[in-house]
Amino acid sequence: MAKRRFKGLTLQFVSYREIARLDSVERIKKLLKIILDNKVIILQGRLSAGEESRLIEDTMVMIGNVKGFKGVELAVIRGDEQTSSAWDKFKSGLAKVLVGEQDAVTIIGPASIVKEMKKDPSKLELVMN
Repeated sequence: MAKRRFKGLTLQFVSYREIARLDSVERIKKLLKIILDNKVIILQGRLSAGEESRLIEDTMVMIGNVKGFKGVELAVIRGDEQTSSAWDKFKSGLAKVLVGEQDAVTIIGPASIVKEMKKDPSKLELVMN
């Protein structure tokens, strides 16, 4: 029977404060460096829509050019805004404008480790390879 070697799973938490002062290009570079180390990122907050698109675009270019790299899986979990009152939505919107969307959590992982992310309103499931 062949021995199967288990490679450990590494999760890296990145606080919003750690990326808040970086520009978009620096944020993407920082996250890609972590992903290329085969780590799953738990990011406090979320990237802007443009940054998410740029991250996906950059990883698509890397597929086939970086040995063993298969892309990324990304999911965002946010507080449930559907049950919020109009006042709560206003306060949340104002806070997002001032300090960014910190009430969200973004999970980003290399596709070689994270096979799939299943998201529904109450949970997020990560299916690992």
